[in-house]
Amino acid sequence: MIQKKLWIGLAVMALMVPLGIIIPEKLGAAGAWGEWSSETLRLMLDYLPEGLQRYTDLWKAPIGDYSVVPDSANLFIKSLSYIMSGLIGAAIVGLGIFIISKSAARREK
Repeated sequence: MIQKKLWIGLAVMALMVPLGIIIPEKLGAAGAWGEWSSETLRLMLDYLPEGLQRYTDLWKAPIGDYSVVPDSANLFIKSLSYIMSGLIGAAIVGLGIFIISKSAARREK
């Protein structure tokens, strides 16, 4: 029963993902707090910390900007893309947790 509630909660959160693009676009705000590029951070701080500069190209997201559509797409299409990105990410994390929990359960036997 609790697992079903957790999956429902995860689905609700995935459906809320587009708020991250809707709210800033409607209010004329910048991007999400803490999701700055190294260039943006450099402009904000007037420098880029050495450690960040060293690791800035270490990881590239599989779905850049959480979207597979161009920035010029309308808000509805961008929202659908964000939802799909969120569901794909949640499915990958869920699958990973499932595999780890099954593996741990086998070891306990």
